[in-house]
Amino acid sequence: MSNKTRHFGLIGFPLTHSFSPGYFTAKFEREGLTDCRYDAYPLPSLDHLPKLLADNPDLEGMNVTIPYKSQIILYLHELSEEAAAIGAVNVIKIRDGHLTGHNSDIFGFEVSLRNFLPNPFPTNLKALVLGTGGAAKAVQFVLQKMGIPYLLVSRTKSSETIDYQSIDNTVFQSHQLVVNTTPLGMSPKIDACPPLPYHLATPGQYFYDLVYNPEKTKFLALGEDNGANVQNGLQMLYLQAEKAWDIWRNDDF
Repeated sequence: MSNKTRHFGLIGFPLTHSFSPGYFTAKFEREGLTDCRYDAYPLPSLDHLPKLLADNPDLEGMNVTIPYKSQIILYLHELSEEAAAIGAVNVIKIRDGHLTGHNSDIFGFEVSLRNFLPNPFPTNLKALVLGTGGAAKAVQFVLQKMGIPYLLVSRTKSSETIDYQSIDNTVFQSHQLVVNTTPLGMSPKIDACPPLPYHLATPGQYFYDLVYNPEKTKFLALGEDNGANVQNGLQMLYLQAEKAWDIWRNDDF
């Protein structure tokens, strides 16, 4: 049996409140994986990535978080089919210096969303997707796969998005699923939230926040106060983390 340490890590910036280091360290301890370690690497710029890889030639895999899920693609040799389809990567598999980008957010979001929504979910279900970053791309991919029409919401209106000012009573109540993919409300800025007409929320709506820290963001609290069903991103996070582990340890991926 080899004594070689299996090395994994996380890149992004900042990483102060990141979930992955604690999760994987606890997982390795719980499962007796004494040859595995997981480190956080806050990179103020991806220009630092080549040096990180050169300094840590034993890295077998990395997670990628805000703000690099799309930018990282320029540094990779290959993409999985799903990562290429959405243009966002949150898992990198490293084999003999070859970097392959994957996206486990897709798996995590789909499974957790199916658990959250009624089964079967309403045939007329439509969604508002708040934000247009890398996480939003995974959400869009899953909604398309599930046959759920959606509107993208951004701070500024474009040919592909509406702005928050366009969300009136008709728009809001005709979209039963509202997914926040922005970091608004994430600790430590817990008083922030997307500017929505929360007073119009109903018990027939489902508010899903990809943010998991705090457990209940202001977005979720305001939705719940007005009767909406709510869920944070913690289950998605566990699911995508386990999917990342599958990718790193299984050569079928």
